Amino acid sequence: MTPERRIALTLGITQTYAYATTYYLPAVILGVAAEELALSRAELLGGFSLAMLVSGMCAPRVGVMIDRIGGRGLMAASSLIIAAGLAMLAAAHGLVLWYAAWIVIGLGMSMGLYEAAFASIGRLYGQASRPIITYVTLIAGFASTIAWPVGTALLEPIGWRWLTLLYAALHLVLNLPLVLAFIPRPTTGPLPANPKGHDASALAAARKAFVLLAVFFTTRAAIASVLSVHIITVLQHVGLGTAAAVAMASLIGPGQVAGRIVEMAIGRRVDPLRSSHLGAALLPIGVVALLLAGPPAAIAFTLAYGMSNGIITISKGTLPMALFGPNGYATLLGRLSMPSLIVSALAPTLAAPLIDAWSGMSILTLAGVLGAGAALCLVPLRLPSR
Repeated sequence: MTPERRIALTLGITQTYAYATTYYLPAVILGVAAEELALSRAELLGGFSLAMLVSGMCAPRVGVMIDRIGGRGLMAASSLIIAAGLAMLAAAHGLVLWYAAWIVIGLGMSMGLYEAAFASIGRLYGQASRPIITYVTLIAGFASTIAWPVGTALLEPIGWRWLTLLYAALHLVLNLPLVLAFIPRPTTGPLPANPKGHDASALAAARKAFVLLAVFFTTRAAIASVLSVHIITVLQHVGLGTAAAVAMASLIGPGQVAGRIVEMAIGRRVDPLRSSHLGAALLPIGVVALLLAGPPAAIAFTLAYGMSNGIITISKGTLPMALFGPNGYATLLGRLSMPSLIVSALAPTLAAPLIDAWSGMSILTLAGVLGAGAALCLVPLRLPSR
């Protein structure tokens, strides 16, 4: 096995487990934890929102550190920190420790989820990072598919407290050894963020490209975070029954994997900017299909939306590298990630009144319009000549 494939497999496994035990954990334990603690689901979900905020605020600093020393040590530390946060969560008997636990978990998430993994790959492989990032996301695309049924199956026999403790222990015996064994340290020193020779016009163009990219990824993060929480309700408001809405929502995950397979298949022939155009266009196309055909087109919408998300996830790592190069790549990725993560924390709660007041078709139309607006941000971008 080549070093590149070994790193892709290692990070695919560790990302799958990291997401299963952080990002997808509330969906498994929230109900039973709320009942035992005599608190509302909304109160407990605030802890997860806090974790996302912490992750977003830490992202720029994490990027700077990866540029300086690489991601191996930070991702190893992430396993330790997430394990500590999960242990605190298991001991929580009220909101104070519950929120404190999620703050710790959020710090670990900033150092160990996709943004840090992509930055670490970019630090090691530069312009050759794209296929490695694609393989990582392809493997980790099954995180929710594994996390929800496995977590739910373990919940009844051992309870949510022992489940979180088990997850904490596995971070120490699975993710931590894998990172230390198979993720190398960078062999070169940090590259300067702004190499000499950039004139004022080139720097202005780079700033414009950065802003457009930040608006694109932040808008898409807002859409994804709202729909990830409210999609079943929205589909019910479109006219689907509960069972049909759940079935349609379950297609988003396979759609994401399909999008990543498409990206992998076209990666050698299509540059990251053009594949990002494809990913950005799929969401508005899916919404238009739903508007024209109504509920029967729900399957087309959910698959198109899932594929769009799958491709855009890869674009988060590959498009900044293609536009700006490896110099200061991890720092740049951290700065791009911060607004996306903060919006992801706030958007589901802020959108809740709209979900209750508007029709499902109106919500999805707004998502399509915002998605189309985000796609327009990519139009002025041009890849540098190589």
